[in-house]
Amino acid sequence: MFCSPPPFRRVLNSGMIYLLLLLCVILTCHGCPDKCLCVSQTVKCQNQDLNDIPHSLPNNTKVLFVTGNDISGISVDSFPTRLELLTDLYLSGNEIESVDVQAFENLPNLVRLDLSNNNILNFSERAFPSENKVQVLNLSSTFHNHTFMDEFLGFLQSGNLDQLTVLDLSNNDLVILPDDIFSSLSHLVNLSLQNSSIISIPNGTLKVPLRDLDLRDNSLRDLPTATLVQFDHKPGLRIQLAGNPWRCDCFIEDMLLWLKNTTQIVDRQYLTCADPEALRRSHLLHLELSQLKCLGDMEGVLETSYVFLGLVLALIGVIFLLVLYLNRKGIKRWMYNIRDACRDHMEGYHYRYEINSDPRLANLSINSDV
Repeated sequence: MFCSPPPFRRVLNSGMIYLLLLLCVILTCHGCPDKCLCVSQTVKCQNQDLNDIPHSLPNNTKVLFVTGNDISGISVDSFPTRLELLTDLYLSGNEIESVDVQAFENLPNLVRLDLSNNNILNFSERAFPSENKVQVLNLSSTFHNHTFMDEFLGFLQSGNLDQLTVLDLSNNDLVILPDDIFSSLSHLVNLSLQNSSIISIPNGTLKVPLRDLDLRDNSLRDLPTATLVQFDHKPGLRIQLAGNPWRCDCFIEDMLLWLKNTTQIVDRQYLTCADPEALRRSHLLHLELSQLKCLGDMEGVLETSYVFLGLVLALIGVIFLLVLYLNRKGIKRWMYNIRDACRDHMEGYHYRYEINSDPRLANLSINSDV
């Protein structure tokens, strides 16, 4: 027969368990930065008007949220200690303007990086370590000056983001992207360019192994035949094109035929015409080739030409009248001289006519000549 432990021993064991649990909680919370919340391996420093990323982060931090603050730049000093376990970093809404050299050098296992809703003017090509593991990069609403877009996005061509699979460039003022800007992203499968004022698809975009391409709400007017051929070479690619101002004239015939026979455009039922006026809001899938005219374009060109010609003629007329007005005295004198010359000439004709019509004067004229 076994004896049960004394009551005081049971109390002692329970107390030790509670003490150990309390110690674990204290150790877990140890080093949590001021104005931040640390739960397990997640640190949240959100909407705290921070000017810098907190330095006293727990070494076991795996997910870090520093969003909605006032951090102007990310540099090598932003992460002074090496965080081996950090995989997810969220820095959206901080008004960040620069990402400097070696900014993420001490985050060797970073997988997901969110820099959306900032105002980046400079992004160093050496911001990431040479052997980084970044797979998801969110740059939505981050670049707002397309004049320097080549400089802003140069880091994409640097070649050290070869593990990147998801790239979000939506809601940026891109307009025209540099050629082959995505060519070094050898694992890129998901690319979002939604609402970025894109007027054409950059060369080399389809050289990467894309599976999802979002081109909604841009400024595409048509798709060239060469682009359609590239789409056909990627049968597994899924594309979104709704919200673009398609111009439904004779130049869109190839695209219309291709659109009716492809399954790659997942939202093709929502594609509508923006021009001409007669076809506005018409669904592309419902259009017939006979409806695609170029006459409207020619009429517009001719109308513009006539207006321009009228303006030129009006300008010439005004200049001519101005010249006449400035030289009115000389012109008046010239007209008087012409009038006097004509009068003298006519008087000479009249005198000869009188002589020839009167025989007496004619004989007198003959005798006088003799």
